[in-house]
Amino acid sequence: MNLWQAFKMAFKSISCKKTRSFLTMLGIIIGVASVVIMVSVVQGQNQKSMEYFEKMGTNKINVRAYSFSDMNNETSQKLYDYCLTLNHLIDGITPDMEIGQKLTIQYGAKTIAVNDWENSQNMSWEDMMHVKLGSDQYGVCNNYTLAAGRELSYLDIEETNPVCVLGAGAKEKLFNFIDPVGETITINGQPFLVVGWYNSMALEGWPELDNLIVLPYTFNRSLNQNSNIDTYVVKAKSASATTEALTLLDAYLSGLFPKNEMGYSDFGDYYVQSDNSAAENVQNQSNMQALVLGAIAGISLLVGGIGIMNIMLVTVTERTREIGIRKAIGAERRSIIAQFLIEAAVICSIGGIIGIAIGYVGTLIAGKLLLDGMILLPSIPITIGAFLFSVVLGILFGMYPAVKASGLQPVVALRAE
Repeated sequence: MNLWQAFKMAFKSISCKKTRSFLTMLGIIIGVASVVIMVSVVQGQNQKSMEYFEKMGTNKINVRAYSFSDMNNETSQKLYDYCLTLNHLIDGITPDMEIGQKLTIQYGAKTIAVNDWENSQNMSWEDMMHVKLGSDQYGVCNNYTLAAGRELSYLDIEETNPVCVLGAGAKEKLFNFIDPVGETITINGQPFLVVGWYNSMALEGWPELDNLIVLPYTFNRSLNQNSNIDTYVVKAKSASATTEALTLLDAYLSGLFPKNEMGYSDFGDYYVQSDNSAAENVQNQSNMQALVLGAIAGISLLVGGIGIMNIMLVTVTERTREIGIRKAIGAERRSIIAQFLIEAAVICSIGGIIGIAIGYVGTLIAGKLLLDGMILLPSIPITIGAFLFSVVLGILFGMYPAVKASGLQPVVALRAE
Protein backbone atom coordinates (compact mmCIF):
# COMPACT_ATOMS: atom_id res chain seq x y z
CA MET A 1 0.00 0.00 0.00
CA ASN A 2 1.42 3.37 -0.99
CA LEU A 3 1.24 6.57 1.05
CA TRP A 4 -1.58 8.06 -0.99
CA GLN A 5 -3.78 5.04 -0.25
CA ALA A 6 -2.86 5.29 3.44
CA PHE A 7 -3.93 8.97 3.52
CA LYS A 8 -7.19 8.14 1.71
CA MET A 9 -7.97 5.41 4.24
CA ALA A 10 -7.13 7.75 7.12
CA PHE A 11 -9.50 10.47 5.86
CA LYS A 12 -12.19 7.87 5.20
CA SER A 13 -11.87 6.47 8.73
CA ILE A 14 -12.08 9.99 10.21
CA SER A 15 -15.07 11.02 8.09
CA CYS A 16 -17.00 7.87 8.99
CA LYS A 17 -16.79 8.73 12.69
CA LYS A 18 -16.95 12.52 12.66
CA THR A 19 -18.11 13.09 16.25
CA ARG A 20 -15.58 10.71 17.76
CA SER A 21 -12.80 12.14 15.62
CA PHE A 22 -13.67 15.72 16.63
CA LEU A 23 -13.74 14.83 20.32
CA THR A 24 -10.37 13.16 19.85
CA MET A 25 -9.00 16.30 18.22
CA LEU A 26 -10.40 18.56 20.94
CA GLY A 27 -7.40 18.15 23.24
CA ILE A 28 -5.03 19.00 20.39
CA ILE A 29 -7.18 21.98 19.35
CA ILE A 30 -7.26 23.40 22.88
CA GLY A 31 -3.55 22.76 23.41
CA VAL A 32 -2.41 24.37 20.15
CA ALA A 33 -4.74 27.37 20.59
CA SER A 34 -3.50 27.85 24.18
CA VAL A 35 0.15 27.75 23.17
CA VAL A 36 -0.40 30.21 20.31
CA ILE A 37 -2.42 32.67 22.40
CA MET A 38 -0.28 32.59 25.56
CA VAL A 39 3.08 32.88 23.84
CA SER A 40 1.78 35.58 21.46
CA VAL A 41 0.41 37.68 24.33
CA VAL A 42 3.76 37.49 26.14
CA GLN A 43 5.53 38.52 22.95
CA GLY A 44 3.06 41.40 22.54
CA GLN A 45 3.80 42.59 26.08
CA ASN A 46 7.50 42.38 25.34
CA GLN A 47 7.00 44.32 22.10
CA LYS A 48 5.22 47.15 23.95
CA SER A 49 8.02 47.27 26.52
CA MET A 50 10.66 47.37 23.80
CA GLU A 51 8.74 50.18 22.05
CA TYR A 52 9.07 52.21 25.25
CA PHE A 53 12.83 51.70 25.42
CA GLU A 54 13.20 52.45 21.70
CA LYS A 55 11.22 55.68 22.02
CA MET A 56 13.16 56.72 25.10
CA GLY A 57 16.40 56.04 23.23
CA THR A 58 19.31 53.71 23.72
CA ASN A 59 22.51 54.23 25.70
CA LYS A 60 20.80 56.17 28.50
CA ILE A 61 22.02 56.04 32.09
CA ASN A 62 19.62 57.03 34.85
CA VAL A 63 21.36 58.42 37.90
CA ARG A 64 19.98 59.31 41.31
CA ALA A 65 22.36 60.97 43.75
CA TYR A 66 21.06 62.48 46.99
CA SER A 67 23.20 64.04 49.71
CA PHE A 68 21.81 64.49 53.23
CA SER A 69 23.76 67.72 53.70
CA ASP A 70 23.54 69.14 50.18
CA MET A 71 21.87 72.55 50.60
CA ASN A 72 23.26 74.20 47.45
CA ASN A 73 23.08 71.29 45.01
CA GLU A 74 26.83 70.75 45.31
CA THR A 75 26.39 67.09 44.34
CA SER A 76 24.78 68.17 41.10
CA GLN A 77 27.76 70.38 40.23
CA LYS A 78 30.27 67.66 41.16
CA LEU A 79 28.45 65.11 39.00
CA TYR A 80 28.26 67.56 36.09
CA ASP A 81 31.97 68.37 36.36
CA TYR A 82 32.88 64.68 36.50
CA CYS A 83 30.81 63.94 33.38
CA LEU A 84 32.75 66.66 31.54
CA THR A 85 35.88 64.58 32.10
CA LEU A 86 34.15 61.65 30.40
CA ASN A 87 33.38 63.50 27.17
CA HIS A 88 34.95 60.64 25.19
CA LEU A 89 32.16 58.39 26.53
CA ILE A 90 29.27 60.78 27.18
CA ASP A 91 27.27 63.03 24.85
CA GLY A 92 25.49 64.94 27.61
CA ILE A 93 24.00 65.08 31.09
CA THR A 94 20.85 66.78 32.29
CA PRO A 95 18.86 67.01 35.48
CA ASP A 96 15.49 65.34 35.01
CA MET A 97 13.72 66.73 38.04
CA GLU A 98 9.96 67.13 38.12
CA ILE A 99 8.57 70.11 40.03
CA GLY A 100 6.42 68.78 42.85
CA GLN A 101 4.87 72.09 43.92
CA LYS A 102 1.40 73.26 42.92
CA LEU A 103 1.56 75.22 39.67
CA THR A 104 -0.93 77.10 37.51
CA ILE A 105 -0.11 77.32 33.81
CA GLN A 106 -1.99 79.84 31.67
CA TYR A 107 -2.13 80.89 28.07
CA GLY A 108 -4.90 83.25 27.11
CA ALA A 109 -8.14 81.82 28.44
CA LYS A 110 -6.66 78.34 28.96
CA THR A 111 -5.55 77.26 32.42
CA ILE A 112 -3.88 74.00 33.46
CA ALA A 113 -3.43 73.07 37.11
CA VAL A 114 -0.36 71.01 37.99
CA ASN A 115 -0.01 69.01 41.22
CA ASP A 116 -3.37 70.30 42.46
CA TRP A 117 -3.95 67.31 44.71
CA GLU A 118 -6.93 68.91 46.45
CA ASN A 119 -8.89 68.67 43.21
CA SER A 120 -7.14 65.57 41.87
CA GLN A 121 -10.41 63.66 41.58
CA ASN A 122 -11.21 65.82 38.56
CA MET A 123 -7.88 65.03 36.87
CA SER A 124 -7.19 62.11 34.55
CA TRP A 125 -3.76 60.56 34.13
CA GLU A 126 -3.81 61.27 30.40
CA ASP A 127 -4.34 65.01 31.01
CA MET A 128 -1.82 65.52 33.82
CA MET A 129 0.95 67.97 32.98
CA HIS A 130 4.55 67.47 34.09
CA VAL A 131 6.89 70.43 34.52
CA LYS A 132 10.52 69.32 34.35
CA LEU A 133 13.77 71.05 35.23
CA GLY A 134 16.50 70.34 32.69
CA SER A 135 19.62 71.60 31.03
CA ASP A 136 20.47 72.55 27.47
CA GLN A 137 21.02 68.82 26.80
CA TYR A 138 17.58 67.68 27.95
CA GLY A 139 16.31 66.77 24.48
CA VAL A 140 19.47 64.89 23.49
CA CYS A 141 19.57 62.88 26.69
CA ASN A 142 15.88 61.94 26.60
CA ASN A 143 15.64 61.25 22.85
CA TYR A 144 13.35 64.17 22.01
CA THR A 145 13.53 65.79 18.58
CA LEU A 146 12.53 69.38 17.91
CA ALA A 147 9.49 70.05 15.78
CA ALA A 148 10.15 73.78 15.72
CA GLY A 149 12.24 76.40 17.51
CA ARG A 150 15.27 75.54 19.60
CA GLU A 151 16.38 73.76 22.75
CA LEU A 152 17.23 75.50 25.99
CA SER A 153 20.67 77.08 25.71
CA TYR A 154 23.65 77.23 28.06
CA LEU A 155 22.98 80.98 28.56
CA ASP A 156 19.35 80.23 29.47
CA ILE A 157 20.65 78.05 32.29
CA GLU A 158 23.40 80.40 33.44
CA GLU A 159 21.22 83.53 33.39
CA THR A 160 18.00 81.80 34.50
CA ASN A 161 16.17 83.08 31.44
CA PRO A 162 12.38 82.62 31.66
CA VAL A 163 12.09 80.34 28.63
CA CYS A 164 10.62 76.88 28.12
CA VAL A 165 10.31 74.04 25.62
CA LEU A 166 6.98 72.23 25.28
CA GLY A 167 6.21 68.59 24.70
CA ALA A 168 3.74 67.76 21.94
CA GLY A 169 0.94 67.13 24.44
CA ALA A 170 1.49 70.45 26.24
CA LYS A 171 1.61 72.27 22.92
CA GLU A 172 -1.70 70.74 21.85
CA LYS A 173 -3.47 71.48 25.14
CA LEU A 174 -2.34 75.11 25.27
CA PHE A 175 -2.09 76.12 21.63
CA ASN A 176 -4.01 73.55 19.55
CA PHE A 177 -2.78 74.08 15.96
CA ILE A 178 -1.04 77.42 16.59
CA ASP A 179 2.76 77.49 16.41
CA PRO A 180 3.75 78.25 20.01
CA VAL A 181 7.30 79.44 19.27
CA GLY A 182 7.56 83.07 20.31
CA GLU A 183 4.38 82.94 22.41
CA THR A 184 4.38 83.52 26.15
CA ILE A 185 2.78 81.36 28.84
CA THR A 186 2.65 82.08 32.56
CA ILE A 187 3.54 79.68 35.36
CA ASN A 188 2.28 80.87 38.74
CA GLY A 189 1.97 84.30 37.17
CA GLN A 190 5.56 84.40 35.90
CA PRO A 191 5.88 84.77 32.10
CA PHE A 192 7.90 82.20 30.14
CA LEU A 193 8.76 82.54 26.47
CA VAL A 194 8.22 79.36 24.42
CA VAL A 195 11.41 78.87 22.42
CA GLY A 196 10.65 75.43 20.96
CA TRP A 197 8.50 72.31 21.07
CA TYR A 198 9.18 68.60 20.63
CA ASN A 199 7.74 66.05 18.25
CA SER A 200 5.42 63.55 19.90
CA MET A 201 6.90 60.37 21.29
CA ALA A 202 3.68 58.70 20.07
CA LEU A 203 3.98 55.98 22.70
CA GLU A 204 0.60 54.56 23.66
CA GLY A 205 0.03 54.36 27.40
CA TRP A 206 2.75 56.91 28.26
CA PRO A 207 1.10 60.36 27.92
CA GLU A 208 3.51 61.88 30.42
CA LEU A 209 6.26 61.71 27.80
CA ASP A 210 4.45 64.35 25.73
CA ASN A 211 2.60 66.21 28.49
CA LEU A 212 5.64 68.10 29.70
CA ILE A 213 7.14 71.56 29.89
CA VAL A 214 10.91 71.84 30.28
CA LEU A 215 12.36 74.82 32.18
CA PRO A 216 16.00 75.73 32.98
CA TYR A 217 16.95 73.83 36.13
CA THR A 218 18.08 77.10 37.72
CA PHE A 219 14.37 77.83 38.35
CA ASN A 220 14.55 75.16 41.06
CA ARG A 221 14.94 77.88 43.69
CA SER A 222 11.89 79.97 42.75
CA LEU A 223 9.46 77.28 41.58
CA ASN A 224 10.49 74.18 43.54
CA GLN A 225 11.44 75.62 46.93
CA ASN A 226 15.11 74.92 46.16
CA SER A 227 14.63 71.17 46.59
CA ASN A 228 17.67 68.99 46.07
CA ILE A 229 18.13 68.09 42.42
CA ASP A 230 18.87 64.38 42.64
CA THR A 231 17.67 62.82 39.37
CA TYR A 232 19.75 62.91 36.19
CA VAL A 233 19.94 61.37 32.75
CA VAL A 234 23.32 60.72 31.15
CA LYS A 235 23.55 59.98 27.42
CA ALA A 236 26.43 57.73 26.36
CA LYS A 237 27.91 57.63 22.87
CA SER A 238 27.42 53.89 22.26
CA ALA A 239 26.43 50.63 23.91
CA SER A 240 30.05 49.84 24.86
CA ALA A 241 30.52 53.41 26.14
CA THR A 242 27.35 52.99 28.21
CA THR A 243 28.82 50.02 30.07
CA GLU A 244 32.11 51.79 30.73
CA ALA A 245 30.48 55.08 31.74
CA LEU A 246 28.07 53.30 34.07
CA THR A 247 30.98 51.57 35.82
CA LEU A 248 32.93 54.83 36.19
CA LEU A 249 29.89 56.76 37.46
CA ASP A 250 29.12 54.03 39.98
CA ALA A 251 32.71 54.10 41.24
CA TYR A 252 32.70 57.92 41.45
CA LEU A 253 29.41 58.08 43.38
CA SER A 254 30.48 55.31 45.73
CA GLY A 255 33.40 57.57 46.63
CA LEU A 256 31.02 60.48 47.34
CA PHE A 257 28.73 58.27 49.42
CA PRO A 258 30.94 55.62 51.09
CA LYS A 259 29.01 52.87 52.86
CA ASN A 260 29.51 51.76 56.45
CA GLU A 261 29.78 48.20 57.74
CA MET A 262 25.99 47.83 57.62
CA GLY A 263 25.97 48.60 53.91
CA TYR A 264 24.46 52.08 54.31
CA SER A 265 25.95 55.49 53.64
CA ASP A 266 25.91 58.23 56.28
CA PHE A 267 26.27 60.88 53.58
CA GLY A 268 23.47 60.11 51.15
CA ASP A 269 22.25 57.60 48.64
CA TYR A 270 22.63 56.88 44.94
CA TYR A 271 21.92 54.41 42.20
CA VAL A 272 23.07 54.13 38.60
CA GLN A 273 21.11 52.13 36.03
CA SER A 274 21.35 51.75 32.28
CA ASP A 275 18.26 51.55 30.11
CA ASN A 276 20.18 49.05 27.97
CA SER A 277 20.47 46.62 30.87
CA ALA A 278 16.85 47.28 31.85
CA ALA A 279 15.75 46.43 28.29
CA GLU A 280 17.81 43.23 28.40
CA ASN A 281 16.23 42.27 31.73
CA VAL A 282 12.74 42.84 30.33
CA GLN A 283 13.64 40.75 27.27
CA ASN A 284 14.97 37.89 29.41
CA GLN A 285 11.97 37.96 31.72
CA SER A 286 9.59 37.90 28.75
CA ASN A 287 11.40 34.95 27.20
CA MET A 288 11.25 33.05 30.49
CA GLN A 289 7.57 33.89 30.90
CA ALA A 290 6.85 32.70 27.35
CA LEU A 291 8.63 29.40 28.06
CA VAL A 292 6.71 28.83 31.30
CA LEU A 293 3.32 29.68 29.80
CA GLY A 294 4.09 27.63 26.70
CA ALA A 295 5.00 24.67 28.89
CA ILE A 296 1.78 25.03 30.88
CA ALA A 297 -0.27 25.16 27.68
CA GLY A 298 1.74 22.22 26.35
CA ILE A 299 0.32 20.04 29.14
CA SER A 300 -3.07 20.17 27.42
CA LEU A 301 -1.32 18.99 24.24
CA LEU A 302 0.03 15.99 26.13
CA VAL A 303 -3.45 15.24 27.44
CA GLY A 304 -4.68 15.46 23.86
CA GLY A 305 -1.93 13.05 22.82
CA ILE A 306 -3.11 10.53 25.39
CA GLY A 307 -6.59 10.86 23.90
CA ILE A 308 -5.10 10.10 20.47
CA MET A 309 -3.45 6.95 21.82
CA ASN A 310 -6.68 5.86 23.47
CA ILE A 311 -8.81 6.30 20.36
CA MET A 312 -6.20 4.58 18.15
CA LEU A 313 -6.25 1.57 20.47
CA VAL A 314 -10.01 1.47 20.07
CA THR A 315 -9.57 1.72 16.30
CA VAL A 316 -7.13 -1.21 16.32
CA THR A 317 -9.68 -3.30 18.24
CA GLU A 318 -12.48 -2.36 15.83
CA ARG A 319 -10.37 -3.19 12.76
CA THR A 320 -8.75 -6.40 14.00
CA ARG A 321 -10.35 -8.55 11.24
CA GLU A 322 -9.26 -6.01 8.60
CA ILE A 323 -5.70 -6.21 9.91
CA GLY A 324 -5.86 -10.00 9.88
CA ILE A 325 -7.04 -10.08 6.26
CA ARG A 326 -4.30 -7.67 5.14
CA LYS A 327 -1.61 -9.69 6.87
CA ALA A 328 -3.02 -12.92 5.48
CA ILE A 329 -2.63 -11.64 1.93
CA GLY A 330 0.96 -10.54 2.55
CA ALA A 331 0.90 -7.04 4.08
CA GLU A 332 4.17 -6.23 5.86
CA ARG A 333 4.38 -4.97 9.44
CA ARG A 334 5.76 -1.61 8.32
CA SER A 335 2.73 -1.16 6.06
CA ILE A 336 0.35 -1.68 9.00
CA ILE A 337 2.41 0.65 11.20
CA ALA A 338 2.48 3.35 8.52
CA GLN A 339 -1.30 3.17 8.07
CA PHE A 340 -2.09 3.77 11.75
CA LEU A 341 0.67 6.37 12.22
CA ILE A 342 -0.63 8.32 9.23
CA GLU A 343 -4.16 8.19 10.63
CA ALA A 344 -2.96 9.50 14.02
CA ALA A 345 -0.88 12.21 12.31
CA VAL A 346 -3.83 13.29 10.14
CA ILE A 347 -6.10 13.60 13.20
CA CYS A 348 -3.49 15.72 14.98
CA SER A 349 -2.79 17.80 11.86
CA ILE A 350 -6.45 18.68 11.41
CA GLY A 351 -6.70 19.47 15.14
CA GLY A 352 -3.54 21.57 14.88
CA ILE A 353 -4.88 23.60 11.94
CA ILE A 354 -8.17 24.25 13.74
CA GLY A 355 -6.24 25.16 16.91
CA ILE A 356 -4.05 27.61 14.99
CA ALA A 357 -7.15 29.26 13.47
CA ILE A 358 -8.71 29.60 16.92
CA GLY A 359 -5.35 30.84 18.24
CA TYR A 360 -5.24 33.61 15.63
CA VAL A 361 -8.73 34.80 16.55
CA GLY A 362 -7.99 34.48 20.28
CA THR A 363 -4.72 36.40 19.89
CA LEU A 364 -6.51 39.27 18.14
CA ILE A 365 -9.11 39.41 20.95
CA ALA A 366 -6.42 39.19 23.67
CA GLY A 367 -4.48 42.02 22.04
CA LYS A 368 -7.56 44.24 22.03
CA LEU A 369 -8.53 43.43 25.64
CA LEU A 370 -5.17 43.02 27.40
CA LEU A 371 -2.77 45.21 25.43
CA ASP A 372 -4.71 48.47 25.02
CA GLY A 373 -6.20 47.66 21.63
CA MET A 374 -2.94 46.43 20.13
CA ILE A 375 -3.35 44.52 16.83
CA LEU A 376 -1.58 41.32 17.80
CA LEU A 377 -0.96 38.34 15.53
CA PRO A 378 1.03 35.18 16.28
CA SER A 379 4.47 35.03 14.74
CA ILE A 380 5.19 32.56 11.93
CA PRO A 381 7.69 30.52 14.02
CA ILE A 382 5.11 30.06 16.80
CA THR A 383 2.46 28.97 14.29
CA ILE A 384 4.73 26.51 12.49
CA GLY A 385 6.17 25.21 15.76
CA ALA A 386 2.73 24.58 17.28
CA PHE A 387 1.58 22.75 14.14
CA LEU A 388 4.69 20.57 13.88
CA PHE A 389 4.53 19.77 17.59
CA SER A 390 0.93 18.58 17.20
CA VAL A 391 1.93 16.31 14.25
CA VAL A 392 4.92 14.88 16.13
CA LEU A 393 2.69 14.31 19.14
CA GLY A 394 0.26 12.32 16.98
CA ILE A 395 3.07 10.16 15.65
CA LEU A 396 4.55 9.52 19.09
CA PHE A 397 1.27 8.64 20.77
CA GLY A 398 0.12 6.67 17.73
CA MET A 399 3.25 4.52 17.73
CA TYR A 400 2.13 2.07 20.42
CA PRO A 401 -1.29 1.32 18.86
CA ALA A 402 0.37 1.00 15.42
CA VAL A 403 3.00 -1.44 16.68
CA LYS A 404 0.31 -3.39 18.53
CA ALA A 405 -1.76 -3.64 15.35
CA SER A 406 1.23 -4.79 13.28
CA GLY A 407 2.03 -7.51 15.79
CA LEU A 408 -1.35 -9.27 15.56
CA GLN A 409 -1.21 -12.86 14.27
CA PRO A 410 -3.37 -13.34 11.15
CA VAL A 411 -5.13 -16.45 12.50
CA VAL A 412 -6.01 -14.76 15.81
CA ALA A 413 -7.08 -11.55 14.06
CA LEU A 414 -9.36 -13.40 11.63
CA ARG A 415 -11.13 -15.12 14.50
CA ALA A 416 -11.99 -11.75 16.14
CA GLU A 417 -15.66 -10.81 16.24
